[in-house]
Amino acid sequence: MLNLALLLEEATRQVPERTAVIFNEMKLPYAAVNAAANQVANGLTAVGIQPGDKVALSCPNLPYFPIVYYGILKAGAVVVPLNVLLKPREIAYHMQDSDAKAYFCFEGTPDLPMGQMGYAGFQETEGCEHFFMMTANPAGPSPIEGTKTLGMLMAEQPPTFDTVNTQADDTAVILYTSGTTGQPKGAELSHSNMMLNACLADKMYTPAEHEVHLISLPLFHSFGQTVQMNSGFYTHSTLTLLPRFDPVAALGIMERDNVTIFAGVPTMYWAMLHLPDAAEKFDLDKISRNLSLCASGGAAMPVEVMRAFEEKFSVPILEGYGLSETSPVASFNPMEGVRKPGSVGIPVWGIQIRIVDEQDNDVPTGEMGEIVIKGHNIMKGYYNRPEATAEVMRGGWFHSGDIGTMDEDGYIYIVDRVKDMIIRGGFNVYPREIEEVLLLHPAITLAAVIGIPDEKLGEEVKAFVILKEDAEPVTAEELVAWSKENMAAYKYPRIFEIREELPMTATGKILKRELK
Repeated sequence: MLNLALLLEEATRQVPERTAVIFNEMKLPYAAVNAAANQVANGLTAVGIQPGDKVALSCPNLPYFPIVYYGILKAGAVVVPLNVLLKPREIAYHMQDSDAKAYFCFEGTPDLPMGQMGYAGFQETEGCEHFFMMTANPAGPSPIEGTKTLGMLMAEQPPTFDTVNTQADDTAVILYTSGTTGQPKGAELSHSNMMLNACLADKMYTPAEHEVHLISLPLFHSFGQTVQMNSGFYTHSTLTLLPRFDPVAALGIMERDNVTIFAGVPTMYWAMLHLPDAAEKFDLDKISRNLSLCASGGAAMPVEVMRAFEEKFSVPILEGYGLSETSPVASFNPMEGVRKPGSVGIPVWGIQIRIVDEQDNDVPTGEMGEIVIKGHNIMKGYYNRPEATAEVMRGGWFHSGDIGTMDEDGYIYIVDRVKDMIIRGGFNVYPREIEEVLLLHPAITLAAVIGIPDEKLGEEVKAFVILKEDAEPVTAEELVAWSKENMAAYKYPRIFEIREELPMTATGKILKRELK
């Protein structure tokens, strides 16, 4: 038997009264988080959720996330975390594609009415039988009449539960990613994949007796979910949650909660580094004394930003590399030993990485090729997509689609992401998906999406479009507004350029390199 929920249960057994989760002024000990997760598991079982059933979860960084996440796992079901910025059409796609039987959705805020959008997506999904609203007030009513709340599901359920005996190879989590092309695909990650990746904490650094993680990375994403939440519970740490990154809030929490570990994407470090009057607003000496480790991933960390941050806060930033399909960690700069700025480190324990050419032959040291990976972290495959799985799993190696080099010491350097992918503020944006949505606009006949350099976000999304001859006139501003209504906030193009033609090859393929 192996169930990822053992991370929470073992921590509860050893340190039941230690604070597991902090959110604003709320502090929940491990025993309380585990008891609440048990109530969720009991509630799911009571409504008929069976081991192996898929259960979707839309929730920002709130105490609800770990409680529901581990509750789903305890019941033997599969967690399908969804990006909280998805719109109803996108939510319905993910739930339909994953065969979700139930859906937990946070009610959101007036600015981001997640509950309303989630319920609209739920209503469009055939086969999804149960909708549970997570309300800002745990005892409050649902903002949508007739829908059941998480509080109602947990009411009168016992705080104990015998965790289902799942096997190591059973699917624990389905993380959605577009891989290299097309519509989002669900990477099936087993209990073993996720458990071993969480346990890498012991191999990547030496945890202190009591670590405090600031989690501002979204927990629905593999980085925050594995590297901080699961690894944090494995090391019996305290997790202090920040639903949306803001440099003022982040530094305030670091000072208030004596944070020892922070993980983020480069733009987060850039924002904290360039925050005006930070020295007057916060006790930076105290923050520096407590911080023992910072980790960076999701995009290449500019070396100058790394050096300036390390000098200001007296803490090393260690870069790593991974993908949703690799649970996610594949390589990391060692805490003890040689650290090479600009590199994403060496393969972590139990993982092999090669740099290969188009024929899957190893390239000479220092030359560019595709990064391929083998080990305990590799997904089972893309859910219900055997052809897509076979495409990336060739010769027993996962083909990342990323281009990199390896030096004589085995350190890996990312040269470029998959050819057309855009990394906006640490989020992967896939042009083909955006282009397909843009073609739903009544005035657009052709679209090409690229990433353009952006000082703060790394890249911004820009769309080139050709309008239909008989279409009603439309402005770039109107296209931005339409995109905002139809795509998640991190995806939609902020910049439109209306053209009469686009550069193409003889076969009709758009030459994006010329657009760039």
